[in-house]
Amino acid sequence: MNEPTIRWQAPSAEHMRQAGARIAKLVHGGDVILLSGPLGAGKTTFAQGFGRALHIDEPIVSPTFTIARELNGQFPDGTPATLIHVDAYRLGGNDYAPGQNSVDRLLDELESIGLDEELESPGAHSVILMEWGEQMAAALAPQRLEIHIDRPLAEPDTNHEANSKPIPSEDAYGELTSEGERTITITPVGDQWVARLQDHLA
Repeated sequence: MNEPTIRWQAPSAEHMRQAGARIAKLVHGGDVILLSGPLGAGKTTFAQGFGRALHIDEPIVSPTFTIARELNGQFPDGTPATLIHVDAYRLGGNDYAPGQNSVDRLLDELESIGLDEELESPGAHSVILMEWGEQMAAALAPQRLEIHIDRPLAEPDTNHEANSKPIPSEDAYGELTSEGERTITITPVGDQWVARLQDHLA
């Protein structure tokens, strides 16, 4: 079964949240969602919409300093849902053991914080939303949904380079700037997600 790639455009923060909510309405317990993109692309904004659709009342912020946060909500059918929001940005340093590759190092770090088993076998009511975790997700989750967010780079004014516009970014509250439409690329990995996207998003 071919892996269909879907692309959406998000011209504003609210469009990004709506994209997150639309994906959240497709998730089941045990799902792993990989969220990637450059700094300021809108990953946390997407996660806010994702959490809103799961009826999570707590604020969703970047979990960088805690690595993972567990948030309680509900799936669309009303059953309990636990969102495990992971930020793997700080995982996988340069202090490798002899002969140890980067993936093994990352997996060791996941084990040390108790997330390796969650990724391999998420609970029946758990959904993992992982940022910056491409290597780990590929190693542990053969069935997953990969979402990549791209943001445009500002084009400098060739006549007045000193006055060129800054690269669009998120402000302290996770809002996208008014400049720069984001592109969201959605790629299912594994037959289960391929079939689900073909059924609901085609």
